Amino acid sequence: MEWLPTGLPSALKPLWSIETEGPGLGGVAATRDLVFYSGRTLRDTADFFRCVKASDGSPVWSFSYPAPGALDYGNSPRATPLIHEGKVFVQGAMGHLACLDLKSGDPIWEMNLKEEFEPKEDLKWGFCASPLIVENKLIVLPGAADCGVAALEPAKGKVLWKSPGKAPGYGSLTQGQFHGKCQIVGHDADSLGGWDPASGKRLWRLAPPVANDFNVPTPIIHGDGVLISTENNGTRHFQIRSDGSIDPQPVAVFRKLAPDTHSPVRAGGRLLGISKRLFCLDATTLKPLWELTDSAFGRYCALVATQKRALVISLDGELLLISTEDQRGKLLAKSQIFPGEKGLYSHPAFVGAKMYARGSGNIACFSLTT
Repeated sequence: MEWLPTGLPSALKPLWSIETEGPGLGGVAATRDLVFYSGRTLRDTADFFRCVKASDGSPVWSFSYPAPGALDYGNSPRATPLIHEGKVFVQGAMGHLACLDLKSGDPIWEMNLKEEFEPKEDLKWGFCASPLIVENKLIVLPGAADCGVAALEPAKGKVLWKSPGKAPGYGSLTQGQFHGKCQIVGHDADSLGGWDPASGKRLWRLAPPVANDFNVPTPIIHGDGVLISTENNGTRHFQIRSDGSIDPQPVAVFRKLAPDTHSPVRAGGRLLGISKRLFCLDATTLKPLWELTDSAFGRYCALVATQKRALVISLDGELLLISTEDQRGKLLAKSQIFPGEKGLYSHPAFVGAKMYARGSGNIACFSLTT
């Protein structure tokens, strides 16, 4: 579906905008009726998750809990709220996990990953992985020796299985179908892995040639393979074998696309990603098709794409609309959404032609129709 516009005004005016209590790193989540975002309150000693109306930003409910701590890049939640079957699952950087009623915000169940699973290693950037639903199981990353990955019952929070492992990476898990069988795919602190969602059994482990990646970018499923980008090892394409294991020899490698926090995206048979410039690669061979330079392509950008266009959201609150259907990329339009912004890390949410984005001091709704 081609839902990105063909152009943008130079200054995109919000349909509505509301102030927030300081900056936040966690992504925005939205339905057609409701918008969810997170942050810190009570002099940076508590997390909050707020729900507002998608129509005008007016408050619906707020959920908060004490969460003292001190992390690099601030203490706000990193995870994006997960909306599922009348519930919203929220997670803070200090390990608090809660299942809330979607409409009222009332807690259905709560736990703290540190207290429940007792991981031994402190995380300098906190718990970052967004919760994931796979085969009606809530998948989280406690990062304990006897529970690197856990599956919970969404309705009650009961532990369904625990998979031994290590401290987590700082990215999120994803899921894919390989040869007709589902796997959970993602990083722990020093390797890429695949897990059986039914039992939690780790099916494979792949350590990179160069150690000490932050392991922030989310893996991308491509057919029966996995695309992964990290700052020390570039972008690689691996194939999953018919027995569910991984072939440790990559199909292809492209070292120039090496982001430390930005997650590339797949658009059909192409891979788009930013590492000082925007690269468009063949998703299978990783052969470069074209590249585009712009001052907005810095150390972090959020990126979404359709078959014909891509939208880049920069740290400075600038939108770049790019045509991707030609032999080379073409910048179609630039628009400033948060003047004076210098740290837009929160990933926006898109519903139809509406974009809900969070700046350092406010959250706003924009229409992308022209």
